[in-house]
Amino acid sequence: MPFSLNLRKLREQAGYTQEELAVRTGISKSAISMYERGERFPSEQILEMFADFFNVDMNMLLGKQSKSTYYLDPETARLAQEAANDPDMRLLLDAKRDLSPEDMKVIIDMAKRLLDRK
Repeated sequence: MPFSLNLRKLREQAGYTQEELAVRTGISKSAISMYERGERFPSEQILEMFADFFNVDMNMLLGKQSKSTYYLDPETARLAQEAANDPDMRLLLDAKRDLSPEDMKVIIDMAKRLLDRK
C-alpha cells in the first residue's frame, strides 16, 4: 500500500480528522490532504515524525511491509497502537514485543487507572 493510503489508514485508525492530525502534528491540513491524495510527498523529517507519531516503522509507513513486526501477536500490536495514539498513555507504556493481548490489556488498564488518579 503506498504512503498516501497508509497515512490515511493510520489517521483514521487513530480516530483523527485531517484537521485534528494537523493540530497534533503542526503540519497544515492542506499538506496532510495532499499527502493522502498522493499529490505531494513529505520530506524525510516529516516521514520520521509521522512514523513516531503513529508508532510505526518507516518501512510500514512507506508501504514496504504490510504491518509492523515489533509485536509478535497482531492483537497485541493493535492494542499497543491504540495506546500509542493517546499521548498520555504513550508516556506510560513501554511493553515487550512478546506480550499476549491479555497482558497488553492489563498494562493499558493499569496505565489508565494511574492517569485517572491525577
